[in-house]
Amino acid sequence: MLPDSATIQSTLRKAVAAIIGIVLALVLLTALLVTGFYLLVNAATLALAPLVGEPEAMAITGLACLCLLALFFYRMTRPSRALRKTEGNTSASGSGSPIDVLRSLIASNPLEAAALAFAVGVAEQGDPRLKNLLLQGGMALMRQSAGSGSPVTGDSEGAPAPSADNTSSE
Repeated sequence: MLPDSATIQSTLRKAVAAIIGIVLALVLLTALLVTGFYLLVNAATLALAPLVGEPEAMAITGLACLCLLALFFYRMTRPSRALRKTEGNTSASGSGSPIDVLRSLIASNPLEAAALAFAVGVAEQGDPRLKNLLLQGGMALMRQSAGSGSPVTGDSEGAPAPSADNTSSE
């Protein structure tokens, strides 16, 4: 039983409506967050104004905002404790291959990796050169994992040279 086009169109309309609703909700929540922060800073300035004067109250709230911003960026740029532990373990045992680092990164962040793969797939679905490059890389990784675990360096059996593919696709 194949679904008819009316059912498919109805499902697509519902999906588009859900996506638009989510985007609008995020925009509204962001606007409310920014407005709330503005009102909080304004209330702090008004509360401090009778105690220290208006210019000093603005300076104090501005300094507090800058401190919060600096704390936010400090926390964002500092690696987490779990990441520092794993980096300490890998640096003690020697530097791993880029493939192993990539695998551990994907294993530790599966949702982000899936979202990135989906975004790249959607953005570059019509590029034959990228598709060819990804297929070659995937085949090399499959040969490497099927082998003894050593990187494939001089193995050119069955794999065309990259320069020949680049000239034929252009």
